[in-house]
Amino acid sequence: MIRSKITGCGSYSPSRIMKNADFDGIVETSDEWIVQRTGIRQRHIAADGETTADLAEKAAIAAMQDAGVSAKDLDLIILATSTPDHTFPATAVEVQHRLGMHHGAAFDSQAVCSGFVFALTTADQYIRTGFAKRILVIGAETFSRILDWTDRTTCVLFGDGAGAVIVEATTGDGTSNDRGILTCHLRSDGRHRDKLYVDGGPSSTQTVGHLRMEGREVFRHAVGMITDVIEAAYEATGLGSEDLDWFVPHQANKRIIDGSAKKLGIDPEKVVITVDRHGNTSAASIPLALDAAYKDGRIKPNDLVLLEAMGGGFTWGSVLLRW
Repeated sequence: MIRSKITGCGSYSPSRIMKNADFDGIVETSDEWIVQRTGIRQRHIAADGETTADLAEKAAIAAMQDAGVSAKDLDLIILATSTPDHTFPATAVEVQHRLGMHHGAAFDSQAVCSGFVFALTTADQYIRTGFAKRILVIGAETFSRILDWTDRTTCVLFGDGAGAVIVEATTGDGTSNDRGILTCHLRSDGRHRDKLYVDGGPSSTQTVGHLRMEGREVFRHAVGMITDVIEAAYEATGLGSEDLDWFVPHQANKRIIDGSAKKLGIDPEKVVITVDRHGNTSAASIPLALDAAYKDGRIKPNDLVLLEAMGGGFTWGSVLLRW
C-alpha cells in the first residue's frame, strides 16, 4: 500500500512578539482575563510589509532543509491560508516562484483553521493515487491583517505564523503499524457559517473585512465536532486514545483542547500545547505545534500522532499518522 510519510518539518514566526500586557490602551482587557479564558500569553505579529508568502517561504525552506530536498524534488505545493497575499493568484504560486520551482503545480486551500488538515488530506490523496510523489504542504497566516483591534473578544485571540511539512510516497503493509498517514476524515456544515466569518470579500463588499465570531457558539460546538472526527479515525484503524503517543490539536483555546482530551480519554501529558506562545494562528496552528514537538525531541520515529482542527464554516477534520 502507498502511504504518505512526513519526512521534513519546519516553521517560522514573525520576530515581533505581542504579550497580553501590550493590549493595555488598545482594548479593555487584562493578562489574567486572557489567560484564564484562552491560555494565551503572547502571539507573534507580522511586521509592516511582511506577508503570508514571506512567512510561508521561510517555513517551507526550513521543512525542505529538514527533509534534505530542494525545489526540483517537489511535484506539488499546497498552501492552506485564509489570508492570502492577493485575491489571485494563489499565494502558493508566489512561494513556488520564490523557491525556484518552475515545474509541477501549486495552489491554495481554504478551510480556515482546519486548512492544514484539509491540505494534508488532499496531499495524501494525490500521493495515494500516484499523481505526486513528494509534496510541500504549508499552513501560513497573517490574521493580524483582518482583526478588528477594537473588538476585545477577537483581537486578543489570534496571531501570525507559518508551518510546513514535506510529504513523500512510501510503501507499507496496509496495517496501523505502517509509517505515514493512516487515515483522514473531513467534515463541513455551512449552517454555522455566521458563527465565525469575515464580513468582507471581493464579490460581497469589495473589501477585506474583519473577523467576526460568536465565541460561545464556537465553543459549544467545538468539543463535539472534534470528537466526531477523532472517533472516526479510531474506527477506521482499530486504534484508540490509549495507543496515541501525541495529540497535536488546533491551538485555538486551551479550554477546548483540555475538554476534548478529557472527553476522549487522552492523557494530558500526550497533548502538545503551544497556544500560550502563538495564540490562534488558524491554518498555521497545527504545523507550528507539530514542528515545536518534533524539534524539541518529543515526537520520534514510529510515534502515533493525531492531528485535529475545527474552523469557520464550520469545517473540522482529523489526520492520524505514524511519524
